[in-house]
Amino acid sequence: MDLIEESFTRLFPERLFNYSTDIKYSGKFKDYNANIRRNSYKIQLSLSKSWRHINKEIKIGLIQSLLLKIFKEKKNTTNIDIYNYFIKKLHISAPKTESHPILEDSFNRVNEKYFYNIIEQPNLCWGTDSIRKLGSYEYQTDTITISRIFESEPELLDYVMYHELLHKKHKFYHKNGRNYHHTKTFKTAEKQFENSARIESKIRVLTSKHQKSTHSPFFNLIKRNFSLFNRKL
Repeated sequence: MDLIEESFTRLFPERLFNYSTDIKYSGKFKDYNANIRRNSYKIQLSLSKSWRHINKEIKIGLIQSLLLKIFKEKKNTTNIDIYNYFIKKLHISAPKTESHPILEDSFNRVNEKYFYNIIEQPNLCWGTDSIRKLGSYEYQTDTITISRIFESEPELLDYVMYHELLHKKHKFYHKNGRNYHHTKTFKTAEKQFENSARIESKIRVLTSKHQKSTHSPFFNLIKRNFSLFNRKL
C-alpha cells in the first residue's frame, strides 16, 4: 500500500480504492508545494523535493487535504491537523534570502507601528505590476510578494504590507477540509490600520487607473508587437 492509497483508505475507510497511483518528487515546485490529479483510473501526486524526508504522518495529512479537494468533500482528520500545524510552523526554519530596500523600509515601518517589532522579517519580493493580485503571503517559504504598482506609493504599500503580515501573524483556521484566511479576527485587525477606509478607496482608484492604461489602444499595440517579436526569436 503506497502513500496515496493509505491516505485514501484512512480518509474514506468505507470505500474501495480502485486507482493506480504515481508519486513524483520534483524540483519544479517551491518548497513544500504539491499538486494532485485524478482521472477515472489513476491518481497522480507531484511534490516538491523538500517533502521527501518529511515524516509520513505529515505527508498523509497533505495528501488527504488534496484528496478532499479533488473529490470535493469536507472532512477533518488527525493527519490533516498535524499537516496544518506543520505548515504554520514552517516560517521558523524557512531561509530568509530575499529582500528589497523599499519593501524592507515598509516592513520596518509597519512592524514598528502595528506589531511592536515582534514580527520576524520574512522574504520580501516584488511581483509583477498586477492589479488582480496585489499581495500574497506564502506560508511554506515565509514570503510576502507585493504588486509593483505600489512601488512609488509608500502609504498604500504599507497597507498591503500590513495585510500580508496579518496573514503571517494569524495564519489560518481549518475546518471540514477548508482553510479560512480572512477570519473575523483577521478582518477586525485589518481595520485597525490608520485611515484604512480611505486607503482602500485610494487603492481602488490606483488599480482602476492601471487597468485603463493597460487597456489603452497604445498599450495593446505595444503588447501585440512584443508578442510577435517574441514568437520570432
